[in-house]
Amino acid sequence: MDMIKVQIISTETIKPSPSTPPHLKTFNLSLFDQSAPPVYVPILLFYSPTDDLKNHRKRWSDHLKKSLSKTLAHFYPFTGQINKDDAFTIDCNDRGATYVEAQIEANMSDVVLNEPEIDMLQRLLPCDPLEKFADPSSRVILAVQVNYFACGGMAIGVCIRHVIVDASATASFVKSWAATASGVNDIDVNGVIYDCTSLFPPQDLTELQQLMENRMKIRQANCVMKRFLFDGSKIAALRNKISMEEKECFYRPTRVEAVSALIWGAAIAMEKTGNIPMHVAVFPVNLRKIMNPVLPELCIGNIYQATMATSTTEKNVKHSNLAGKIHESIKRMKEEYVRKRGEYLNMMIRKNFGWGKPVWVATVLRLNKLAILLDASDGQGIEAWIGLTEEEMTKLEQDPEILAYASFRPSIS
Repeated sequence: MDMIKVQIISTETIKPSPSTPPHLKTFNLSLFDQSAPPVYVPILLFYSPTDDLKNHRKRWSDHLKKSLSKTLAHFYPFTGQINKDDAFTIDCNDRGATYVEAQIEANMSDVVLNEPEIDMLQRLLPCDPLEKFADPSSRVILAVQVNYFACGGMAIGVCIRHVIVDASATASFVKSWAATASGVNDIDVNGVIYDCTSLFPPQDLTELQQLMENRMKIRQANCVMKRFLFDGSKIAALRNKISMEEKECFYRPTRVEAVSALIWGAAIAMEKTGNIPMHVAVFPVNLRKIMNPVLPELCIGNIYQATMATSTTEKNVKHSNLAGKIHESIKRMKEEYVRKRGEYLNMMIRKNFGWGKPVWVATVLRLNKLAILLDASDGQGIEAWIGLTEEEMTKLEQDPEILAYASFRPSIS
């Protein structure tokens, strides 16, 4: 698969249309934006082959670029750059977003039909999600790569700097661009820009940011990322099993809680005894509907907070115990809304670019001790992208509990 040729056809800059007005030239970064990991948030959307796309590529290319330009008029900070003189702001100077088109000398099925390899998927992105630059102000905030397969299929890769988006904001942007491209006019973009600095005032986090960059380097080392598919029926069985493990368990865990408990339990089992005093799992929680007053659903920025669940160092912890801890940690952040967090990136598949629903949505971010959960295509199962060291990944692939509920070489159907 590594031999598949990816030929860059063109690279250009897409600017917002209309241009950003003078009074909107500065976007303020909040404390949560400043503390975001120094990475891009990547997403890939795959579309089935069509004769129209294959035979009229130029028309569709122009249409995508025009609709992107219109969308960027509402998401104008994405076309700016971090202010060199004031790291707390983005200079919305309409520098533009990078737009790349590439020809893939293979059919789409050759890339995604069997186990998709993350190295190949990364070649469909406009940049390395973990790319580093000496000067943060030189980093482009938004980059797009449109990949045309020989069969007529297509994959759209989007990378946005984490400093200005969380998973929900990334979904909002893709959802809005898709709606504009397909001619849907019912998207209310009035709440895209929201100044959160009054809620989360910025601070000088120079030392913390340096610490995060150093930790990111460590988490990249000797890390492999693989995709595990948890079928909807097996998740249902897992949820039943967890809810029946202990008589005092009075609730049935959600899909995300059940799968998270399973993965967390496997991670605990492979830890060396006495290595750490306790095990911690961290979960991001969207704050948009938790705040009072409620914040706009589409607003950009990092408007989330991490909640932590802790467990003892015992290796044979019951899944019901772990699921309960996860449940309680999320409940502290208003569970009734937070439990939807697994749908953040999946929001985008409800709209389309004119070619129907994507056949597959993937994320490409390789970091150790990271698990990204996405809805499977049927809406019942879960795809888990898990990053571990090679030694730990081998153990995970042999874990009997994981093997009972997941397949780790699943095809894309």
